[in-house]
Amino acid sequence: MADDKTKRDFRDRDRVSADEDYEVRYFAKQHRISPEQVRDLINEHGNDRKTLEREARKLRG
Repeated sequence: MADDKTKRDFRDRDRVSADEDYEVRYFAKQHRISPEQVRDLINEHGNDRKTLEREARKLRG
């Protein structure tokens, strides 16, 4: 089921959904990595935003 962008509830702000392309693209652009790398990170480390941010910084070096 797709997110309803008109509902502004912030309960899942600490998660990145691999199923939502716009979330993956936004995270990739924000951290200057590819969307494929974001999906790989989610598969490897889960979808916790803080963990993904730390791992994305490691990728960039």
